[in-house]
Parts: sequence; C-alpha cells; structure tokens
Amino acid sequence: MDTLDKTEWDVVLVGTDLKQSLLALALSRSGRKILHIDENRHYGGAEAAFSLQEAEEFAKKVDEDTSAAAFTNVSISTPDTDEPTSSATLLSPSRAYTLALCPQLIYARSALLDALISSKVYRQLEFVAVGSWWVYSVGSRGAGDEETSSSIAQSGKLLKVPNGREDVFQDEDLDFKAKRALMKFLRFIGNFEEQTEQWQPYRTLPFPTFLKEQFKVPPSLHAPLLALTLSPANGAQTTTEYALPRIARYLKSIGALGAGFGSIISKWGGMSDIAQIGCRASAVGGGVYVLEKGIAGEYNAEGVEQSDAEAPSLRLRLKGGESVTTRWVIGSKPSTQTTPSSFCRSISIVASPLQPLFPPIGEEAPPPACAVIVFPSGSLLLDGEPENELELPPVNIMAHTSDTGECPRGQCILYASTSLSGQRGQELVKNAVDTLLHSIGINPIPTILWSMQYEQRADVALQPTSFYNGDRVLGFSPLNPDLAFDDSILDEVKEIWLRIMGGEGGSFLVFEDREANINDDE
Repeated sequence: MDTLDKTEWDVVLVGTDLKQSLLALALSRSGRKILHIDENRHYGGAEAAFSLQEAEEFAKKVDEDTSAAAFTNVSISTPDTDEPTSSATLLSPSRAYTLALCPQLIYARSALLDALISSKVYRQLEFVAVGSWWVYSVGSRGAGDEETSSSIAQSGKLLKVPNGREDVFQDEDLDFKAKRALMKFLRFIGNFEEQTEQWQPYRTLPFPTFLKEQFKVPPSLHAPLLALTLSPANGAQTTTEYALPRIARYLKSIGALGAGFGSIISKWGGMSDIAQIGCRASAVGGGVYVLEKGIAGEYNAEGVEQSDAEAPSLRLRLKGGESVTTRWVIGSKPSTQTTPSSFCRSISIVASPLQPLFPPIGEEAPPPACAVIVFPSGSLLLDGEPENELELPPVNIMAHTSDTGECPRGQCILYASTSLSGQRGQELVKNAVDTLLHSIGINPIPTILWSMQYEQRADVALQPTSFYNGDRVLGFSPLNPDLAFDDSILDEVKEIWLRIMGGEGGSFLVFEDREANINDDE
C-alpha cells in the first residue's frame, strides 16, 4: 500500500503496546479491516525490547522529547575503556542482546497462558522457568526479636525463600517455633478466600501486623513473605488484602507446569515477544501495520453517513497529512490519577552467568533461566539518610540468564526497579545492584559491562489519542508496572473486543487452527 490517504477501516489501533497487540490478536479472525499504527520505529510500546543500538536510539529520543513521556531521565553508562583492566571488550555486538524495558513473569495459573493456547499462538513462543526467589537479609531468620534500625547494616547475605512446605521443613536456618508459625500460615493461605473472618478485620492493615497477631510469624520472616507479593511498597504500606491473593497466586502456581517452579518468562524479550506475536497474527488475518505513524487529530466529519451502522463514523488526520475514516479508534487514555506514580529502573549487563542465583529447581525440572531477588525496605541505605532507611521502598531485581535469548553465553542481565523516583530512586537501584554483585559469593566481583538507568511514569500513556467521545474512541489504561502479568489486562482487552464485535465473533481468543496452507509465521 503506497498511501493511507482516503482509505476506510473498521478499526484503527494506536500503539503496539501489549494491550493493543492482544486486541489485535483477538480481532485477527474477525474479518474486520484493521489499521495498526505506532509512532515508534519498534513494536511493543512500553513492553518493547531493544538491542544495544536500539537502546541508544531510545535514550536519544526520550532526551529530545520529554513532553508527557512515559519514560524519562534515560542514561546509559559503560566502563572506561582506557583502563587496562576494563572488561568492556567482552561486550558483544548490538544484536546479541534483547533488553526488555518492563520485564514481567507469568504465573503458571495465569489466564494469559490459557489465552495463548486457545488462540493457537503459543506455538510461536518459547518459555523458560523462573527458579529461585531470594531475599537480602541483614539479620537472623530465627524466631528473633523485633528488628530495629540499629540492626540494619551495609553487609548481609542472600537467603533463598522457601518454595513450599518441603523447603520449610528442610531449612536449617529456621528454628522449630518459626517453622510451626510458617506452616500454620501456609495451611491458611491455601484457601484464605473461605476464611474471611480471620483476615477481613486486618484487610486494610499492614500485612506484617496480620502475620504477627494471627500466626505469630517472627519479624525475620516477614521480609521473605512480603517478597512473594512483589509489592512496590514497604511493609507498613502493603496491606493484607493486597498481599494475600498474591502469595496465594505464587504458591498455587508451583507445580502446575512442572515440578519445583510456579512461573515462567517468554524468551527473546519477554512480553515484547508476546506483543509481536499478537501483531503477527493480525497481519496474517489481513491487518495493515505502519510504524512511525500517529494520529494528528480528528477532522471535519461532514459527509459521513452516521445512520449507517456499518459505515465509518470517524475521520482521522494522520501525522504526515493523510486522512482515513474508521468506525473505531482504540488507543491509550490518560490516567485519572492525581498524584504522579514513577518507578526508577535499570538494566545491567553483567560479565558473569551469576550461577549461584540459579540452583537446580528439582528432579526432572527444567533449568531455571530467571531468578527473583528482593531487597526489602530497610536492607539498603542512601547516603546521608540513615534515619529513614525503614521508610524506603523495596528494590526488586530479576536476573535473566543467556537461556532467555537476551544476552550471550557467560553473561547475565539484571533488571532492577523501585517505586522511589528521581535521583534518590536511581541511587537506591544502583545500591541494590552493587550489593547483589558483592553478596553473591563470586570472586572477583562480577563486572557490569553496560547499564541503562531510566524512570517510568506509570500514570502516563505512551501514545494517547488526542480526543475521546466515549462512543467510538476507546482507550486502554496506562501500563501497570507490576513485575508479574496482571490477568485483569485480559478483562480490559475483552471489554473493548466485545464493544467492537457487538455480540459477533464467538468466544474471546478461542480459535481453530488455520487452514493447512496458511502459516502464522508468514
């Protein structure tokens, strides 16, 4: 197609973020004429994955245009190559890396996996197992006394989070009293939904308060249990109603796909690969894709027959001067939050496979390719602020091996994030990465070959449509920066799919195999 000017469409999708891409997948068998555009040169939106060169281009673009940007303050650093001991020469060519902006794990019980299977696109995806979860500890894990700020030190160790009842029994660092309390909690969490009388009074109270008063779980075990929630907030701000379903989701997923693990990640860039698979399915179904193309606005709709339900009802002006007509426009809507929500993130390429983080999961289990490391609130300090360390949010790190396809053999990728914004947030993230490399027990201490620091505005949509009429122009909410896929995303996609389909189209994301002569990879 040489030009889009004066073309007619049933649906114009704006942005190739995960939500838009899943909607494109859902519409791929609908027979609708789909135009899918993206202002970027890459697919994936906030879930994009970059080579080193693409990351450099991303940083430059963000630096040139910071207006209402979902990502800000991007900086890239590499070792000083003038130093004789520099490891910079170990950095492989740009295309050897696929670095995810916002990596997420997928629990084995996630509805997303069911949707990928029922839509038949799972055959084009590869997944690897998430192995051990670790928590950085600066004190004992026994019954212990209350932790105070005076017990916080700059040195500590990584402790493996128990993976269930068997791990609890085998953990020699736990005394009998702590094991009994923890086992009592694990029995409760298996069907906590049916025991509302036990946790409802604590619904809005801090989760550690519930653990202490209802199960006598010692304070030294609060951090490992909080780690399983992947909460961006400290313990005092993580409520019981937030924590319980997340811990239950983790525990109920263990063993669903194989012994010893409960979550997976998609290879080759994580959620970015899933977004691209959705776009590919739409293209096979006749959808047209145009990158570096956005909407300039709506223009005079005079002459369009509004009474005809099948006729396009919107005229759009595209950047570049072309005009199109469409029945539906689906983009990203502005956030309704009054308080900005920002996360500081970093991506670090490490010149080591960091093998101690990836012990075998179990007999007949796949080799782990991802590990989760949590630095609880209070375990890290910022210079000049020792009195406030317990108020700092946790830092979560996801370590990916080369088995993810994101880096060469012998290297590892560290994805770190915290809900603290600005310079202090970046300092906290850097402190966590440095502390991890010093605590892992590898000598010499592994070298960081390349790193990118950036800030993500969770309340800003990447490509918001510039107008909304509440009828034919619909929008997805901005990205949730959760480190695990949120199944409510599918509900949001389904709601818009139902609006577009108007009761047609069968079941949501349930397809039969295509004809033998049609290949989804084409």
